[in-house]
Amino acid sequence: MSKNDGFVIKIVVAVTYLVMILLNGLANALPINNTTTGEVSDAFFDLFAPATITFGIWGLIYLLLAGYTLYQFGLFQADKGASRESLFQKVGIYFAISSVANALWIVSWHYYAVGISFLLMVIMVACLYTIANLLSGENFSIKEKAFIQVPFSIYFGWVTVATIANFITFMVSIGWAGIASQFWTVVIMVIGVAIGVTLLRRFQDIAYGLVLIWAYTGILVKHISPAEFAANYPVVIATAIIAIIIFVVAEVFLVYPGMNQRA
Repeated sequence: MSKNDGFVIKIVVAVTYLVMILLNGLANALPINNTTTGEVSDAFFDLFAPATITFGIWGLIYLLLAGYTLYQFGLFQADKGASRESLFQKVGIYFAISSVANALWIVSWHYYAVGISFLLMVIMVACLYTIANLLSGENFSIKEKAFIQVPFSIYFGWVTVATIANFITFMVSIGWAGIASQFWTVVIMVIGVAIGVTLLRRFQDIAYGLVLIWAYTGILVKHISPAEFAANYPVVIATAIIAIIIFVVAEVFLVYPGMNQRA
């Protein structure tokens, strides 16, 4: 791509990011369709959904993505050279697509078009997986990790779990109430752990793993909370605890790679 093409992509990234932020803000400020995002979630019984407080991670995600959006324009960069321009162009295309999908997800979700919202979530996770692939082979400085890698690692981690939760909601919406049973919740949680550990090992990404721990801790908190599920599903609680332990162990192996050799 030419230099002009690269600049156009950066503008598209900025515009689509702002549209995504605007729609997410309006989702609860208006709210869209006179329904908040949480009210839509509460309309479908889902034992996999984490505690409400867990969703505060979206604020961190959007803040980190704002940092990336500014960084690609040269802000916060001591060296304004073109060493990362090719990467910004490649990442920018998929980031822009994911932002559009995110914005459309908000609209479809608030209008209870759960099937469409699930497809949009799949698009988001596919884009973020591609970005993770693009970033995995790069040798980043600490600053580059903070502004380029970490934002997408955390975003990818959260959307990985959100896609699974959205799938359960979709299945409930089409009439398969059994998907929200304790048995199927445990099965899906185990599948989520398998996916999470596989991707964690694939990308050797500590930030990604921390988000998985956060998400499953949110599930645990909701299940033990007297105001929520009040420990009525002990098998789900046990599965959440085991999952968190597995994620923590996987993180330890990343932090101390020598343990892999001894094991």
